Amino acid sequence: MANLLDQLKEMTVVVADTGDIAAIQQFTPRDATTNPSLITAAAQMPEYQAIVDDTLKGARETVGAAASSADVVTLAFDRLAVSFGLKILDIVPQRVSTEVDARLSYDTDATIEKGRDLIAQYEAAGVSRDRILIKIAATWEGIQAAKVLEEEGIHTNLTLVFGLHQAVACAENGITLISPFVGRILDWYKKDTGTDSYPAAEDPGVVSVTAIYNYFKKFGYKTEVMGASFRNLGEITELAGVDLLTISPGILDELQSTEGELPQKLSADNAANSDIKKINMDKATFEAMHKEDRMATEKLAEGIDGFAKALGVLEELLASRLAELEA
Repeated sequence: MANLLDQLKEMTVVVADTGDIAAIQQFTPRDATTNPSLITAAAQMPEYQAIVDDTLKGARETVGAAASSADVVTLAFDRLAVSFGLKILDIVPQRVSTEVDARLSYDTDATIEKGRDLIAQYEAAGVSRDRILIKIAATWEGIQAAKVLEEEGIHTNLTLVFGLHQAVACAENGITLISPFVGRILDWYKKDTGTDSYPAAEDPGVVSVTAIYNYFKKFGYKTEVMGASFRNLGEITELAGVDLLTISPGILDELQSTEGELPQKLSADNAANSDIKKINMDKATFEAMHKEDRMATEKLAEGIDGFAKALGVLEELLASRLAELEA
């Protein structure tokens, strides 16, 4: 009998959710995603010290010997996610997601500029933009930035999706892919309701992603749905058949070591026959739905804040390592 990971790959694109290059080599996913927390964690692993050091040295060469350490760190910080992305693209056959600075999540113009800069770095390294997804938080401002980038042929991955309103706004604006956060939705409901656990099929995160997937397929949107942020195996098996799933190495290992039948739970055909009402989405509707959705409001703000803090840690790490290299 085949393991669950091999069966899952037959119906859903499996993506590695990590900056750990060794883990990506182990599980042979089609794509890979990173975020500020993952890049910060990877940058502190001894086996990836050379990537950090080479990025810092390259930044120093670019800004010149007379430039301040702060200028070097700023440039290296901008380049490090791309440095990891380039290494990852040597392994995965298709795409890597690289995130825009989370501190720009409410600034449309700055997000557009940063997205263009990330693509320019990849293209300067000889990588086609078709292999890159620019990851942006799914605020209203972030979605509008992503719309502009998509119109320029720059593909985007809208992350920190917690509510249907975010998903619909992304689809309406031609976004390539969205990442609803299954486990973080579960976390919120467990804390808010005092419920210790949910049956997998009733997991609030699973229910949310299922509703988004069915909505997209019912109305023929091209935007892909990639479930993310999982807490247990049941969340993944209940979403078998969704477009993509980005999964941490620990759960990938669990899937690979578990044998059993894995039935397909989601399909475009079933979604097409579902009874769903279409939402007319504009900024006012988005803001009203977001305000009414306490979970989405809290988790989006918390997610942006968490990524921003991880970036602060990364900047401190780069400054410390630069001082060591130049001592």
